[in-house]
Amino acid sequence: MGSRGGATVLQQLNRASRMRTKLQTALEASALEIEDVSHQHAGHAAMRNNNNAGETHFNLRIVSPKFEGQSLVKRHRMVYDALADELQSGLHALSIVAKIPQESGPK
Repeated sequence: MGSRGGATVLQQLNRASRMRTKLQTALEASALEIEDVSHQHAGHAAMRNNNNAGETHFNLRIVSPKFEGQSLVKRHRMVYDALADELQSGLHALSIVAKIPQESGPK
């Protein structure tokens, strides 16, 4: 029952929703903000050749206890690993702010 027309429920969601689900599952985020900024890149080659009307460029702010003791590079790698299939299927650019709860402080 998890699929309709051969696509899984996760595949039927828009990219931002899929990203949210994957990041929550993999990194147990206590805060997660995902902003689609694809419209700002409308003239770029990645957008001209894109069939899914955007969803190629995102700003991401994530707070996770799993980042504890990890370098900034390792934190980004953890995000990229969680989103590997999205990067293979049209996600072109990701701006990442990755913090541990102690670094996030009040907004």
